[in-house]
Amino acid sequence: MISYTPRQLQAFVAVAAEGSVRRAAETVHLTQPALSMALAELERQLGASLFDRERGRLHLSAQGRELLPLAQEILERMQALQQRAGATDDRLSGTLRLGASNTVGNYLVGDLLGDFVAAYPEVAVQLTVNNTDAIVAGVLEHRLDLGCVEGEVAHPQLQTSPWREDALVVCARPDHRLARKTRLRAADFRDTRWIVREPGSATRAMSERILAELPEPRVVLELGQIEAIKQAVSAGLGLACLPRVAVGDAVSAGRLVVLKTPFLALGRHLSLVTHRTRYRGPVMQAFLSRVSGSG
Repeated sequence: MISYTPRQLQAFVAVAAEGSVRRAAETVHLTQPALSMALAELERQLGASLFDRERGRLHLSAQGRELLPLAQEILERMQALQQRAGATDDRLSGTLRLGASNTVGNYLVGDLLGDFVAAYPEVAVQLTVNNTDAIVAGVLEHRLDLGCVEGEVAHPQLQTSPWREDALVVCARPDHRLARKTRLRAADFRDTRWIVREPGSATRAMSERILAELPEPRVVLELGQIEAIKQAVSAGLGLACLPRVAVGDAVSAGRLVVLKTPFLALGRHLSLVTHRTRYRGPVMQAFLSRVSGSG
């Protein structure tokens, strides 16, 4: 006989998302002992160990990874049932855990979320901004409901759909020697210094492909944020490939110039990423419908 409770499932999902009992307890408004008891009772009833303990953190076990999307689906279906039965209107409520790569999260968050937030003000959006690899990992591990990333994502458990087009541009300080040339060729970039993003960033991966097409590039600096790279380029430390959407302010202010490089392929896609086994409840379906309609 099935006798596990919503509280036990909530404890499981919260610990999976937070990685610790203390933070999970704060999320679901339980004491740590109460949450630990709920989780232990769920493991007993299922006859499965849902987490492995390592260095003070809880990591999903193989069985935990398999059962987590089912627990999430049960909770979301229960919430939908309650709303259908007791709601006096059609207002959508709930939580959307969204991940965005740095370009999207820092420069396109209004385009991504504005229409949805305006239409569904009672939905709480938890936005995580990180590089593409970290967002993909969050979707794979069900810590995020979905992600919006730049670059290619190829994983059998993930499904991608296009959101919008994007492009990188090659940026330089206005007094850089290449900024004064009227017609650039690949050979003009011989032995130039470059500033790149950190590993795991889709912008870094694309920059590496671009630099491979240029003669003898020298990477002199690696930085984790686009704004830091813009500052380094304007200080004359090197060139950089940056998202076009991120450099408009610096170009307008005269701190950066965009070099004309028609011989380089700089276009790319921004995509929505979802897990193939993830249940698409009313909140997730509403978001995907709004974003797809505005993309």
